[in-house]
Amino acid sequence: MRFLQTEEQRDFARSLAAMLTAADTPTAIRSWATGDPTPGRTLWSRLADAGVFALAIPEQHEGVGPLPIELTTAFVELGRHGVPGPVVETVAVAALLTELARLGEAAPAKRLLPGLASGETVATLTMPMGPVPAGAVPRGPVPTPDPPAGCGQAFRTAERVGTTHDGAAPVVTGGTGAWARQGRRSVVPTRSAPAERLPTTGVLALDADVADVILVVQGDELRLAPGHEPVRNSPDPARRLARPTPGGELLASGPAVTAAAAHARDWAMLATAAQALGVGLTLLDRTVAYAKQRRQFGTEIGSFQAVKHRLADTLIALEFARPLLFGAAVTFRSTDLAAAKVAAGEAAYTAARTALQIHGAVGYTEELDLSLWLRKARPLRDAWGTPSWCRARVMDTYDGYGDDSDDRS
Repeated sequence: MRFLQTEEQRDFARSLAAMLTAADTPTAIRSWATGDPTPGRTLWSRLADAGVFALAIPEQHEGVGPLPIELTTAFVELGRHGVPGPVVETVAVAALLTELARLGEAAPAKRLLPGLASGETVATLTMPMGPVPAGAVPRGPVPTPDPPAGCGQAFRTAERVGTTHDGAAPVVTGGTGAWARQGRRSVVPTRSAPAERLPTTGVLALDADVADVILVVQGDELRLAPGHEPVRNSPDPARRLARPTPGGELLASGPAVTAAAAHARDWAMLATAAQALGVGLTLLDRTVAYAKQRRQFGTEIGSFQAVKHRLADTLIALEFARPLLFGAAVTFRSTDLAAAKVAAGEAAYTAARTALQIHGAVGYTEELDLSLWLRKARPLRDAWGTPSWCRARVMDTYDGYGDDSDDRS
C-alpha cells in the first residue's frame, strides 16, 4: 500500500507549524513548568480555534471527527514545537466520552465534549492500561529505582515497566519513565537501586493543577475527581504530575466504561506516538544544525564519519517510525498502534541520546532550548504504554497469546 497525505492534510500541518513557530513555544513551556499556565492556555485556545481538539470529537458534539489521520498530523506538529499541557489526555477524554455515548451513556459526552472541542475545557485522565498476557512479561526482579523524596510511585526507569509480574493491571498512564535528581540543573536521568516488584497503586494525573476536568477510570467506574494532591517533581518540568483526590462524582459505571477506556487508550497511544515522533524530528533538526556550525580541528564536526553515522541512524529510526504511525492511524488496530508507539518512542529516545552526545557539555544545560525537547523524549516513550507493554500487546496477537477481536479496523 502506498500512503500519501492529501494536499489538505499537508496544508493543515504547514498552517499549524507556522502558528506554533510564531507563538514562541519555548517561553510557554518554561512558564508552564514554573506553574504559570497563562501563555500555555493562550496557545491552547489557538489550537482549539485551529480545530485540533475537534478532530477527536464527532459532529453531534460540536467536533469534526473522529479523524485519526488528521489528528496524527496535528500531534506531530505539537511534538515538533513542544506544546505543553495535557493535549494527549484531552484527546483520550474525548475518545472515552464519545465511545461511552455510542454505547448508550450519552450524558457525560453532552456535558463535556462541547467544551473540549472549543478549547474552553482542559481535561486530564488517569486509568490503568489494561493487562497483558502473563507469558509475554518477563518474570523475576524488575529494576525500579528509588524516586527522590516526594516524587511518588509513577516514576519508572525499568524497561519492563507497565505490568506486575502476575499479569495484573499496569501502573500509570500519565506518568514518566525517568527523572533528574532534585537540586541538579542537568537534564540527564539517573538510576538507583533495584526493587523486587512494581506496585499497582499511585496513578498520577498529568497537569491536574491546570485541568478543568480530572477524570479517573477505576475498575468499571468513571469518576470526576474533586481535585488533586500537591504537584510532584517530574523529569520534564513541563509535565506536572499530581494524584487525583479520591472519590468525586460518578459519571458512569459498568462494562461500557471498560470498553470506552480501551478505546481511549488506543487514541492516547496514537497521539503520544505522534507527539514523540515530532519531538524526535526537532531534536534531529537542531542537532544537524549544531553539527554544521560546531568546529573542531578546523572543520565542522558534521563532516566526521562517526557523527554522520550517528545522525543517519537517528534519521532512519524516525523515518521508519513515520509510516508505522500513519499506517496505524489508517487501520486503528491496537496491535498496529502499539507497534507505532514502540517505534516512535524509541526513535525519539534515540534522537535525544544523539542530540545530547553531539552537543556535548552544552546539551546538559537547562538554558539551552534543546533541553525542553530532550526532557520530553523519555517520558513520551513510556507514557500511555511502555515499550515492553506495547511489545507484549503486539505479541498477544502475533505469537499466539490471544486475538485482536476488540480492535476496530
